[in-house]
Amino acid sequence: MAAQTLAAYAADESQSRGRRYPESRAAYRGEYQRDRDRIIHSTAFRRLVYKTQVFVNHEGDLYRTRLTHSLEVAQIGRTVAGALSLNESLTEAICLAHDLGHTPFGHAGQDTLNECMRDYGGFEHNLQSLRVVDELEAKYADFPGLNLMFETREGILKHCSVGNARQLGDVGERFLNRGQPGLEAQLANIADAIAYNNHDVDDGFRAGLLSLEQLCKQRLFGVHYDVVHTRYPDLEDRRLIYEIMRRMINTVVTDLIDETRRRLDAFRPQSIDDVRRAGETLVAFSDETAELHAGLKRFLNRHLYRHETKLAMTKEVQAMIRNLFAAYTSDVGLMPPEFARAAELPDAAGRARVIADYIAGMTDRYAMAEHERICGKS
Repeated sequence: MAAQTLAAYAADESQSRGRRYPESRAAYRGEYQRDRDRIIHSTAFRRLVYKTQVFVNHEGDLYRTRLTHSLEVAQIGRTVAGALSLNESLTEAICLAHDLGHTPFGHAGQDTLNECMRDYGGFEHNLQSLRVVDELEAKYADFPGLNLMFETREGILKHCSVGNARQLGDVGERFLNRGQPGLEAQLANIADAIAYNNHDVDDGFRAGLLSLEQLCKQRLFGVHYDVVHTRYPDLEDRRLIYEIMRRMINTVVTDLIDETRRRLDAFRPQSIDDVRRAGETLVAFSDETAELHAGLKRFLNRHLYRHETKLAMTKEVQAMIRNLFAAYTSDVGLMPPEFARAAELPDAAGRARVIADYIAGMTDRYAMAEHERICGKS
């Protein structure tokens, strides 16, 4: 995006804190566009196509994966960024990278790996995403990782403990100073929530775990159902659900734009530094829409994520992660040579972190194949 089209409070790459390792500027791309392209070409990004969003990869071909989820987040993020004169390329880069560190098997995999790493600093996929782009991607001769711009890295790291922040240098400073990230980072965080709240409704209905009767009792869905059903009384369920989803997303996105404009007009930031010094996030829903959105999340947690069918699969994949972690801890030679060599570190925490890196990088189907190879069929 050309600098002159940006609002004063947007991230302008000419004022960026730059990259960890200096590089010559790209001839035909902006620096945030370059970040986006590096993310798309990364191995970690390609792996997302076989990583769980809600349903494990083998459960069906049409459910969202971490890859398609990330694309939907980026689409929402770019739309809102354009409406608010924020940096679209930076927003897109953050959205595409936000789940690069996610484990196989979704949150069940993350929570289990965190349990396995409890004595070694824990595991959090958000922090792992930063680790992927800073250290683990191995493509360039002159530096480790992808060497992304500071603002992209800042946006990837949505939350962080004080202990971890102290070890992260510049990108951890705001957690120590209780500052805010740039608006593009704030936007990517909310675009993520909008995307998964709505597409999980679609996937849950497709899977038969959510019924139309249940959904109609949910306030945000029910309001739009009444309008759509009245106008299209004979519409079949698949198109009915999609039409309602489309309207739900439009409702919360429109509110997000309007409320963020209101907050920006009230706060009047003149630079991204003003945004960082603000005592609150400026990209936000109105109170009413925030409650509607939170209500949908509570509904999904109760009726989809905790559905007995989902819980049965959760127990199965959690056992796989535990078994793999235990097996690699007992014999690092079960991992590929590059990981096995790294795991021959003198301290237990260092070895455990390498094992966590390896497991977190697995796709669903690779983790299943590894588990069968090492542990046999469950």
